[in-house]
Amino acid sequence: MTPPQTTLPPIIAVPGNPGRATQLTGILLLLMAIFTFTLMDATGKYLATRYHPVQVVWVRFVANLAIVALVLAPRLRSALATRRPVVQLFRGVTQLGSILLFFSSLQFIGLAEATAIMDINPVLITLGAALFLGESIGIRRALGIAAALCGALIIIRPGAGVFQPAAVLPLIGAFTYAAGAILTRIARSDSTATSVLWSALVGSVLASFAVPFFWQPIAAGDLWAFALLGLFGTVAQALLIRAFALAEAAAIAPFGYTGLIWAGLWGWLFWGNLPDLWTVTGALIIVGAGLYVWMREARAMNRAG
Repeated sequence: MTPPQTTLPPIIAVPGNPGRATQLTGILLLLMAIFTFTLMDATGKYLATRYHPVQVVWVRFVANLAIVALVLAPRLRSALATRRPVVQLFRGVTQLGSILLFFSSLQFIGLAEATAIMDINPVLITLGAALFLGESIGIRRALGIAAALCGALIIIRPGAGVFQPAAVLPLIGAFTYAAGAILTRIARSDSTATSVLWSALVGSVLASFAVPFFWQPIAAGDLWAFALLGLFGTVAQALLIRAFALAEAAAIAPFGYTGLIWAGLWGWLFWGNLPDLWTVTGALIIVGAGLYVWMREARAMNRAG
């Protein structure tokens, strides 16, 4: 479970019935994770205007791999062992694609716009689970999925004079992230540590093959930003994993949409970009549809339990 930025992971069942204090701790950890992810995204946008996105993504993955390997050092060999190596490989590919697409879009569109479009991934996960895992979808969930896609189209506005082709990149990124989430479900027999390690390893190896073709010397004045990029990504991921380990996903996941607020704030503070009315309208539709689908997921899980 390694979301590229402020996106929400698939619902994951938590054993037992967490108490109120534990649920509150999970919510606070998730809020901290989303806040940190948006800082990573803002740092990525800063760097993507100075360096090729492949180079930025490479640093993000290598830093993540180094920290994860350090934490898992005593059990690194056992953490690498997986029952689904092919699935884990493709998980890594989809997650690398999601991050690369997202950072590439930040060269041309605002952070709030890109984040809002990427946030359609929860409903895409529901759609993918129905198509590939045989999970039921129903007319109400289908309407929620359609509404989220309409919200994304409102932000992108294809055919309009203000249409920016780069806005399609986070939309494709949302699909690749949803694919990675479905593969996570397929590989759920592996531990979280295994999935995190494989994602970091696959992303680092693939990005390392590509980065020599796009590398440019890093200015001394930008070293702090590259360091923060890796630090923010790793800390946010650790907070996210801990949050979903402590509390029920259906109870805390909707708080992930607070990332839209932070993305809008960073875009205004650092670049003077305020989302227009179309972006706000589309984002509200996406959030409403996402929350509705999450509620349907939670009810289905309660009935199954």
